[in-house]
Amino acid sequence: MASEAAERIETIDLRVEGMDCAGEAEALERELGCLSGVTSCAVDAVTGRARVSYDVRQATKQDVMRSVSAAGLSASLVRGQKQRSTWWRERQQLALYGTGILILVAVALRLVGASPWVYNSVYVLAVFVGVYYPARKAIFALLNLTPTIHLLMLIGSGGAMILGMWQEAAILIFVYSLGDVLESYAVDKARGAIRSLIALMPKEALVRVDGREVVLATENIRVGDIVVIRPGERIPVDGTVAEGSSHVDEAAVTGESVPVHKKPGESVFAGTVNQNGSLEVEVDKPATETMLSKIIMSVEEAQARKTSYQTFSDNFAKYYTPAMFVLGVLVAVVPPLFFGADWHTFILRGLVVFVVSCSCGLALSVPTAVVSAMANAARHGIVFKGGAYLEAVDKVKAIAFDKTGTLTIGRPEVTDVVTVGEVALTHLLRVAGAIESRSGHPLAAAVTRRCRESGDGQVPAVNDFEEVSGLGVTALVSGRRYMIGNARFLAGSEVVLSEVEADIARLEDEAKTVVAVSEDAQVIGLLAIADTVRPGAQDVIALLRRSGIMTIMLTGDNERSARAIAAQLGIDEYHAALLPTDKVDLLKALRDKHGSVAMVGDGINDAPAMAVANVGIAMGAAGSDVAVEAGDVVLMSDDLSKIAYLRELSARAVRTIRQNIWISLINVAFMVAAALAGYLGLVSGLLLNEGSALFVIFNAVLLLRWRSRLATTAARPASRETVTLEQAS
Repeated sequence: MASEAAERIETIDLRVEGMDCAGEAEALERELGCLSGVTSCAVDAVTGRARVSYDVRQATKQDVMRSVSAAGLSASLVRGQKQRSTWWRERQQLALYGTGILILVAVALRLVGASPWVYNSVYVLAVFVGVYYPARKAIFALLNLTPTIHLLMLIGSGGAMILGMWQEAAILIFVYSLGDVLESYAVDKARGAIRSLIALMPKEALVRVDGREVVLATENIRVGDIVVIRPGERIPVDGTVAEGSSHVDEAAVTGESVPVHKKPGESVFAGTVNQNGSLEVEVDKPATETMLSKIIMSVEEAQARKTSYQTFSDNFAKYYTPAMFVLGVLVAVVPPLFFGADWHTFILRGLVVFVVSCSCGLALSVPTAVVSAMANAARHGIVFKGGAYLEAVDKVKAIAFDKTGTLTIGRPEVTDVVTVGEVALTHLLRVAGAIESRSGHPLAAAVTRRCRESGDGQVPAVNDFEEVSGLGVTALVSGRRYMIGNARFLAGSEVVLSEVEADIARLEDEAKTVVAVSEDAQVIGLLAIADTVRPGAQDVIALLRRSGIMTIMLTGDNERSARAIAAQLGIDEYHAALLPTDKVDLLKALRDKHGSVAMVGDGINDAPAMAVANVGIAMGAAGSDVAVEAGDVVLMSDDLSKIAYLRELSARAVRTIRQNIWISLINVAFMVAAALAGYLGLVSGLLLNEGSALFVIFNAVLLLRWRSRLATTAARPASRETVTLEQAS
């Protein structure tokens, strides 16, 4: 029954035109929510999108569209990039220009001495030319009992005409419409950042079908198809290279500017650019599930997890706007009615209160700043799961790093092999390689590679294999019981290690992880394994420490090895010999000690610890769906300098949001007080109101162009190809 009900629910994404105020978004959301059959709807004024789910038995797409039209807006289904029309086709802008021209004509007529009824008639005509679009939204607001700026502006201009202030009424309409257009432009800059990401997705691709090459729309490409990508083309899908080799610019996904060499068996991502060779790629995911699609979705849904500042802004507007509406009525009515004051004077003051009290500045500037910052981050390969995490990063006092794969390259290699007594090197490698091939641990993979390269090619049968998480493995080979693991694991099983204690101490002092091998409770050898510190890690740690962030390293390695790596990187604090559950407990303790802690890991093994931290940062997540799901913030590349970048970006975004809130509140307080005292007129009040709104919105949009001055000084990691060569050497 549940599956049948789910099949009846259809979800559509709409692009809503003309929605430039949070109040309009809330009113539209209520309107859609009242439509019979609608199960859920979410409207975002900043992105200009609405997502509506409805029961197909009770409603249709046309019903949803009609509800949007009833709100004085227009909507279209999101199918791809929509080109903006030229200015002479934008009716609202044409109305604005017409109003402005008529006002100039009226002013000119007045200057040349024309009769008042002549130039006042032109002012009235200007009002009727410009009032249509604001009036549509105002009537919808009135029907929904929502005192938006459109309604208050309409009341103000109508009141001005009743008082015979024809010039003021026309200028009110013009200034408001101009502000509306400029606000739309400013907000559209933030939307444009999202559109630029969407534009990275090719609309069609060359696909090999039954031996022929045909052009298909990307939404029609299926998993398993072979897509042909020629030099210079943008890759349309996530997939695996089946044939060919080339350098690929992955900046769109990872933010890494150095092209990466791709060969058969390696992954490529939609939106990246094939540079100098032809590639044939087998499709791994449909177009709607690519890595770039997930990045775009995260930015578009930034409002899903709001910052505390957004919550404050929403709650403030909820009570403030109705209160100002009531105040305007009281100012207009109470003094003349009860104190014998002049009706004309106080009605005018009440109208000014209406005009200055409702501004989109506070409501729009906060979410616009969040989306702008997130779009900036996305261009650098950083994905925030919501605005709340943008704020949370700024509050972080300490950052815990997993060692393997985060502070180090994550590809450990066997550097030393020590045999005990008469044990042959080939025997030790043969047995260790056969047993460790059954384990999925990164250190086991290093042992297996070394044994495969240096062994004699014989692989004995392994029986009764058992792995103890974080400690080691046991198995039977040719009837003998073998144990492979750290010293603590073997000592716990009463294996005597006194003969190799000096070697273990020497190797661990060299920052190497030592794996001991025993045969029938007798130690027969040691394998020393080391990982390479990630290029640029030391610079990033130093940068974080200078900014007052406590740095902590977590590792399952032994004490000596952890101490050596921590000293090399300049880490403030380290914790060694940790089991996965120990990391979770330690994160809880760090959170209690420092107040707000971030955990940086690979997003897979470290997912439980990242969940406990205030902010989980998944690193090197390109190509890993698990990593994308695990982190609150996702770094698509393995570039550690991105951590310093997102710290700075978060701090700048929060500072911008605070600036906008304070500027908006101070300006509103000043305007209302000035209006009550009679120092503001209708036109001057509206100019000040619109000016402050435009200032804070443009201030938020500046985050799109923000660049780090400090994080960029941190060393960038070597390209993947260079790392491979270094490892091979």
